[in-house]
Amino acid sequence: MPKKLLLLPPLSASSAFRVPRARPAPPPAMNAARTGYRVFSANSTAACTELAKRITERGCDLGDPTRRVRPQSKETRVEIKESVRGQDIFIIQTIPRDVNTAVMELLIMAYALKTACARNIIGVIPYFPYSKQSKMRKRGSIVCKLLASMLAKAGLTHIITMDLHQKEIQGFFSFPVDNLRASPFLLQYIQEEIPNYRNAVIVAKSPDAAKRAQSYAERLRLGLAVIHGEAQCTELDMDDGRHSPPMVKNATVHPGLELPLMMAKEKPPITVVGDVGGRIAIIVDDIIDDVESFVAAAEILKERGAYKIYVMATHGILSAEAPRLIEESSVDEVVVTNTVPHEVQKLQCPKIKTVDISLILSEAIRRIHNGESMAYLFRNITVDD
Repeated sequence: MPKKLLLLPPLSASSAFRVPRARPAPPPAMNAARTGYRVFSANSTAACTELAKRITERGCDLGDPTRRVRPQSKETRVEIKESVRGQDIFIIQTIPRDVNTAVMELLIMAYALKTACARNIIGVIPYFPYSKQSKMRKRGSIVCKLLASMLAKAGLTHIITMDLHQKEIQGFFSFPVDNLRASPFLLQYIQEEIPNYRNAVIVAKSPDAAKRAQSYAERLRLGLAVIHGEAQCTELDMDDGRHSPPMVKNATVHPGLELPLMMAKEKPPITVVGDVGGRIAIIVDDIIDDVESFVAAAEILKERGAYKIYVMATHGILSAEAPRLIEESSVDEVVVTNTVPHEVQKLQCPKIKTVDISLILSEAIRRIHNGESMAYLFRNITVDD
């Protein structure tokens, strides 16, 4: 059977040398995320703006949201002036004197960014407010857990903070929390700014702060001292609800119920465990708020022979009469970081010095945005630090 030939039409000169057209690129997916990130300052105070500028000098522009406070009702209103759709947004919020206003500013801004379709909303809160209210006190409440739930509801997906008062606070959140440490900066200050620091001893003003002091002493290869005695008042001395409900007069007790007799807690006389005679005493803690306990510790160390006394902490809240008390005390220098605004206190007391920690916050922002490991920021950091 003869084969049939398939005849093709002749090619024209133009079609013989025609270059095939390139196929158009497919349109981007609707949920494709942009790779940029933005940094916003949650309040317009000079301290918060200054910290935000220091952080953003290392590779990102600072956003400029509009914040308005209505004079009649004192309500805060936030408007985002630029598109943030599909971006990672970092909100920097320092905690000034008006803590509740700062919290509301953070919540309102986070919700505004969530409404504007930001991909991730990360709160950079160097000092986390209400961190001292992380335990049950009698018939009170765990306010820190309440605040964590509010931040999650407002739209935050991540938090960067520093030196939480209790590390267990991280368990209150339903999203990741990076609890950075300020100790490398404070250790560097000791080595570079304290003359003859090899003759120093690290002091814990109460047994509760002994682990932190031990961590500092081991890394500096220095001695350790602990102040213990009846002059100290710790959080454990407060009523925590174990005596609730209160005793009722004329109440009948079940005849078979015999509870063991509770011995009242009694502290020993004031004692300094460790040798501080003829040395520099460096008291370390995480928060300096009411300074009466630090002033009392400095007086005791002076009596025991310490010739120079430093107080170092991450968060310098320095409320009430703290600057005046520090100026009139035996403390030679108070060193804190810029996690909390304290410019006014520095004007009132020249003994207060500041260590900048914006570098580690900037690096944390960069690593989180790029999906890099945060382990480098925690190298040589102990659990008790």
